[in-house]
Amino acid sequence: MRTVDPHRLTGAYALHALSPEETVRFERHLAGCDACAQETAELSATAARLGLAVATATTPGMRDQVLRRITTVRQETPGGPGPGRRGRAGPRARPVSRWALAACLAAASALGGTAVWQHERAEDARAEARGAARTADEIAAVLAAPDAKVRAAELSGGASGAVVVSRDQDRAVFVASGMTRPPGGKVYQLWFDDGVGMRSAGLMDPGRADQTVLLRGAVDGASGMGITLEPEGGSDHPTSAPLAQLPFPV
Repeated sequence: MRTVDPHRLTGAYALHALSPEETVRFERHLAGCDACAQETAELSATAARLGLAVATATTPGMRDQVLRRITTVRQETPGGPGPGRRGRAGPRARPVSRWALAACLAAASALGGTAVWQHERAEDARAEARGAARTADEIAAVLAAPDAKVRAAELSGGASGAVVVSRDQDRAVFVASGMTRPPGGKVYQLWFDDGVGMRSAGLMDPGRADQTVLLRGAVDGASGMGITLEPEGGSDHPTSAPLAQLPFPV
């Protein structure tokens, strides 16, 4: 590999376009070059913002076109030639302004945006994990409550279920075993029976036969719960006859 001025690698580094060996060498340079460190931070932020903003599919040949074009210009060295300074210039060695470089970054972000996508997915996964941990803690609090009471019942299709209610916690947990998978486009929905109507208590996972579900919302005086089969995404009110109804234990 031919030697490249490390000052001109900030854009490629911001887009994760360097080889592992180049990345190691550039990061050594970055540790002692304030100008490159600042420009790398600016370009990384620009790439991330542009990656989030771009949602239009590119033409099949755009990647090759961008790669051809970027070989005809060179990146301006951080802290290098500017107004009043002399530097080499030529048809294949003219400095590129930061706006031009930002345009290249926009194109590159449109082509990939892989790093931004991975970051978003990682953040989503962390948020889901935190949510799952909170739910697990709430379920444990209901099951371990000193006043917790259980009511079990046989459900249709050979399934079985039990509801655990803690009036002190004002929450309820439904435990199901052997649930058959709902038909395509359908989902099992849980309901609080308030006596005068049914109040949604959340959806079950259609892909799991055995599961423990924290009913969404407070018990708030409900006398029992029900399960219906609803369109995917759930309904505001039951649209089918209850598949099961369980009175809350007293």
